[in-house]
Amino acid sequence: MKEIVIISGKGGTGKTVITASIAVLAKNKVMGDCDVDASNLYLLLHPEIREKNDFYAGIIPSIDLGKCTNCGRCQEVCRFEAIKIIKSQTVIDLVSCEGCGLCALVCPVQAIQMKENHCGEWYISDTKYGPLVYARLGIAEENSGKLVTLVRQNAQAIAKKNDLELIIVDGPPGIGCPLIATLSGADLAVVVTEPTLTGIHDLERVVKVAQHFGIKTAVIINKYDINLENSSKIEDWCRKDNIAIIGKIHFDNIITEALVKGVPVVEYSDNTVTKEIKDIWQKIKTIVE
Repeated sequence: MKEIVIISGKGGTGKTVITASIAVLAKNKVMGDCDVDASNLYLLLHPEIREKNDFYAGIIPSIDLGKCTNCGRCQEVCRFEAIKIIKSQTVIDLVSCEGCGLCALVCPVQAIQMKENHCGEWYISDTKYGPLVYARLGIAEENSGKLVTLVRQNAQAIAKKNDLELIIVDGPPGIGCPLIATLSGADLAVVVTEPTLTGIHDLERVVKVAQHFGIKTAVIINKYDINLENSSKIEDWCRKDNIAIIGKIHFDNIITEALVKGVPVVEYSDNTVTKEIKDIWQKIKTIVE
C-alpha cells in the first residue's frame, strides 16, 4: 500500500483540481480529503455518504443556570475574559474560551460542568472512482490535526480491508499542524505550486517541512506560463535542491469550465491540460512503484 499526498504551500495553486484528476486516473485506490478546514474534493467527486460520524475534541464549559448564583467567581479567575455577567446572567463566550476548566473548579455551587466539544463531522462515502473519506471542521474550531489523522486512519483501514494499493490524499495548504498530520508516514509528497512570488516562497517552506520528516518530494508547476521568469526560478531552485519537477501545466480556461460543471478536468476535455496531467500521473506511478 502506497500513500501519495498532494499538498501546497499556499491556497489556490490548483491542488484539489489535480487531486481530483489523479483520482480519475488511478486504479485500485481510496481517496482522502485532509483539508478539513475547507474540504472541497467532494465537490468534484460527488460522493454518496455511507457513514456519518461526529467529531469531538477538547472540552468546553456548560452552565446550569438553575444552580448558578451569578456570584462572579468564575469571571474573576478567567484569564481569557470569556465569562461575563450580562443582565444578571452568567454567559460564556466559547470563541474566547480555551477550555482550561478553572471556572468549573472554582464554582462554589458546581454550576459549571466541562463537556466534550462537538466541533465537526467526518464521512465515509462512495464515488464512481472509489471510496472517499473526508471531514468538515466547524467554524473557528481547533484540533484540525486530530481530525486529519482520523481521516487518514479510516482511509488506511479501507485500503487494507479491500486490498487497495493506493491512498490518494488531498492535503491542506500551509505548513501548520494539519499539514504535519497529513505528511507523517506518507510515501510521496507532491507539491503543487504556481509561478508567483508567494508561490515560490511557500513552496520553499513546505518542501523544507516535508524534507524534515524524510518524505520524498516532487513538484508540479501549475499555470507555469503566466510568468515564465518565476517558473524558471522554481526550476532552478528545485534543481539546486535535487527535487524532481514531474510536470508543468499551462494556464487554460478549460479548467474553469470543468470546475463550473463540477467534474475533474481529465473527464471534461481531452485537451493539452489533460495530457499534461496524465503525463504527471505516469511519473508519480514510476516514483512510488
